[in-house]
Amino acid sequence: MSNNKVKVPTVSKNDEVVVDIVGLTHEGEGVGRADGFTLFIQGALPGERVRAKVLKVKKTYGYAKLQELLVKSADRVDAPCPIYKQCGGCQLQHLSYEGQLAWKRQHVVDNLERIGKLRVAGADGASEGLVGGEAAAVIVHPTVGMDEPWRYRNKASVPMGMAAVAMGGDGDGLFSEERLIGGFYTRGSHRIIDMDECMIQHSHNDDIVARVKAIGRELGISAYNEETGRGLLRHVMTRVGFVSGEAMIVLITNGGHIPQVDSWIKMIREAVPNVKSIVQNVNKRDTNVIFGDETRVLWGSEVIYDELDGIRFAISARSFYQVNPVQTVELYRKAVEYAALTGKERVIDAYCGIGTISLFLARQAGHVYGVEIVPEAIADAERNAKLNGIENASFEAGPAEVVIPRWRKEGIVPDVIVVDPPRKGCDEALLETILAMRPERVVYVSCNPSTLARDLRVLEDGGYRTVEVQPVDMFPHTVHVESVALLVRESKA
Repeated sequence: MSNNKVKVPTVSKNDEVVVDIVGLTHEGEGVGRADGFTLFIQGALPGERVRAKVLKVKKTYGYAKLQELLVKSADRVDAPCPIYKQCGGCQLQHLSYEGQLAWKRQHVVDNLERIGKLRVAGADGASEGLVGGEAAAVIVHPTVGMDEPWRYRNKASVPMGMAAVAMGGDGDGLFSEERLIGGFYTRGSHRIIDMDECMIQHSHNDDIVARVKAIGRELGISAYNEETGRGLLRHVMTRVGFVSGEAMIVLITNGGHIPQVDSWIKMIREAVPNVKSIVQNVNKRDTNVIFGDETRVLWGSEVIYDELDGIRFAISARSFYQVNPVQTVELYRKAVEYAALTGKERVIDAYCGIGTISLFLARQAGHVYGVEIVPEAIADAERNAKLNGIENASFEAGPAEVVIPRWRKEGIVPDVIVVDPPRKGCDEALLETILAMRPERVVYVSCNPSTLARDLRVLEDGGYRTVEVQPVDMFPHTVHVESVALLVRESKA
């Protein structure tokens, strides 16, 4: 008979406790312990001592609300955004920017060590060399930050809703009416905070969304209601070219028919002089996914143009295009540096999207082969290569784990493979394909430290060594961090 006893939590709901904060979760919550019991506390920072009220208790952890700061972190700052505490868009505005950069590096390190089982060099980036036959420690460099970490986003996707607004009074007192609103969701909910300014958005995006909302109100346009499935406008998405200044507006609607569509277009064009494209996307599904399958141009061009490091890109409504152009250049330059190209190499770019990294690589490679499962993205990639007169890049639509082995049979053997997968990381079959292809170098661009660490472990077990990782702060004031990792094939592999 087992003598193991179920551990009983040492705190209960509604208790007030004093907690020392020892870290942050991947969602930016403070991690602390009260009588040995782990509590997650929104708004608390490492190094702080806080008084908190317990909100929820589970078997091994719980959640608490910050009541009072007893000892403050030296990295604590006043968040400049007036709705920061309610809005779920940012998580780290109360942490100094220097503190954010340090935490993001440590977040990458923690995942590499815990999930990837990798040995990481010290914070100064110096390699510890070989110890007792172990491989050299992975160097994780300090996070590359921004000189001006505000107003960096070139794309806004704003959910729309309806809210009762007090309009005035009559003989019976105040009356109200439903009006169109748009903003970001409150933290942990789908309740929209109506807002006209976001401090991490390009100011042109703020201005465009505010004008589109005002036009929608004037025309009596309804917003989609998640509970009833009725109403028209689900989201307004805007893109702005930082270099070109061109703007695209995408109206995501719950149905194909837009009432007074000609008036919409006319009023938007008058209100937004730099608009080059007005697009409708139809999404009738009961889903949190923003886009539906049907996209049509209502007015203007199918694309807008922008530029990254001297390379022009045509960007359509559904294109994946990094939202922070300044940091994208930093990230892609580092990826090219890790590829160590001399002008002769064959490079495969898996998950190539619209060809952004591919075209950066093509300027220094012999030939770049891009593969992407989305046919529309491949069409964009081919258009972007032609737009820039780049002839040593070719693209194919299909699953990377299917296309790349066929390329190998056709005699296309890469010197370097570059991957830039979605948050879920690389497909297992693609990792197996990389190990079978055995390129000299693998450059892994990641938006998720945990799946990066998982995939690095697979590649390490298959004969590669992770040399260094460069975190890049693509999303200041949020918990997200991009990284680019260099792996080399071990000679014994």
